[in-house]
Amino acid sequence: MERIELVLRKYDGRPHRRVTGRLLGTDEYGTWVGTPRGSLVHYSYGWRRFRLTREDAVRLIPHDGWWMAMFLAAPARNDVYCDITTPAEHTAGRITVVDLDLDLIRYRTDQRVLVDDEDEFERHRKTFGYPADVVDAATGAVAELRSALAEAREPFGARHHRWMDRLPGRRRRS
Repeated sequence: MERIELVLRKYDGRPHRRVTGRLLGTDEYGTWVGTPRGSLVHYSYGWRRFRLTREDAVRLIPHDGWWMAMFLAAPARNDVYCDITTPAEHTAGRITVVDLDLDLIRYRTDQRVLVDDEDEFERHRKTFGYPADVVDAATGAVAELRSALAEAREPFGARHHRWMDRLPGRRRRS
């Protein structure tokens, strides 16, 4: 499997975080990248500069959406974590997005959907001067994702299981 680096930057261009995963494939929803348990995530802020992932995960980068999703294997508390981002730029061995701060989380136990970091979005909207079209696209993506996550509409239903089964060393679900 081909290695691929996911790079998240902030709107001003500075690095935010990056993780190297395995390209699993593409479908009508986008590009699927696997990050097995123990994958290294590099952070460009705070005291923690890196950490190893605790669960297997697959990440979906849509063909042209303003988000990317991470589907986490049990026993993770969250089953889906979505970053609101600019549409992805694909280059050889790398996918790059600009993280626009807003996140959506769907919890495993009760399927509750939470929008997170709205305060950070507002602060950075002013600090970085997000243009109106970026603000509209980001807030539109939040509304679209909130509904799709709450209703478990694909790709937020069961689609990710077939990609999770492709992770190296992972036992297939029965």
